[in-house]
Amino acid sequence: MEYQVLILPRAQRKIESLPLRTRKRIGNAIDALAENPRPQGIKKLKGAEDLYRLRVGDYRIIYSIEDDDLIVIVVNTGHRKNIYRDLS
Repeated sequence: MEYQVLILPRAQRKIESLPLRTRKRIGNAIDALAENPRPQGIKKLKGAEDLYRLRVGDYRIIYSIEDDDLIVIVVNTGHRKNIYRDLS
């Protein structure tokens, strides 16, 4: 079963502002979430209900999974030093 991946506008704007090479790497990682929303290396975020973190180099993809509807929602993306501050 393949999941549908939705990217929230805030996350999309951040992806578009990244350098091309980084944007491609993050895009590939997001596309892979459709096949496997829980790949090796993800972590569930503490203090956040149903949010997961995927590392892509120095960048992070924060997303939620709705298993009942087969949807992955990309909530935010960004550099590791800022991404968690942006969640609050």
